[in-house]
Amino acid sequence: MKLGRRLAVEGAGTAWLVFAGCAATALNASPPSQGLDVLEMAAAFGLALTVANYAAARAASAHFNPAVTIGYAVSGRFPVRDAAPYLAAQTIGAILGAALLVRVASGRPGFSVAVSDLGSNGYDDHSPTDYALGAVFLLEVAATFVFVLFHLLMSSTAARRKTAALAVGACLAAIYLIAIPVSNGGANPARSTGPALFVGEWALDQLWLFWAAPLLGGAAAGVVYRLVSRRSRIVPMPSRDGV
Repeated sequence: MKLGRRLAVEGAGTAWLVFAGCAATALNASPPSQGLDVLEMAAAFGLALTVANYAAARAASAHFNPAVTIGYAVSGRFPVRDAAPYLAAQTIGAILGAALLVRVASGRPGFSVAVSDLGSNGYDDHSPTDYALGAVFLLEVAATFVFVLFHLLMSSTAARRKTAALAVGACLAAIYLIAIPVSNGGANPARSTGPALFVGEWALDQLWLFWAAPLLGGAAAGVVYRLVSRRSRIVPMPSRDGV
């Protein structure tokens, strides 16, 4: 598949992920209890990613996440020259997804982006349960590391690729069940950027963490996968896009 088409897939898939995932809270006129809110949001993101992966027809090769792209590039399974275009397409897609969500949510009387926060990620006073910067940073690194490593492993053989879309979506949902009370669930810099641009102020001030930590976790996962694959002689499945 040519780069242009792959970028279109990345942009569209990330837009869908942000719209569907953040809509679980932004479009809820009567906010549910915290526990139910966490479950709904985690399920929305996990199902959205599963649908996007299946729709892309390249189950484990579609990224929809800058941290995943970095992980694949570091692991040697993705051309480094394509990393920057992928990150740009994912970020633009996330912004478009958030823009659509704001437009839809604005149709409800009394809706306010500042009050809703669109599921923006944050720490300290802007963490759903007041987690400090250090704790949020550590969780973002760890959660992204697990997700990206799992992504790489699920795309490493033909047998695993058959269930990769569903498994990767389930992995994201599980991670978000843990991360949403801490930071509203990040582990994806593009997902964090889309809502933050519309919420502004504190969301933009704290956005740096939700780029730095996930990219660090993704890169670490790429390094670990590379070491593990050498020792176990995993032979990655080839694909036309270099993944």
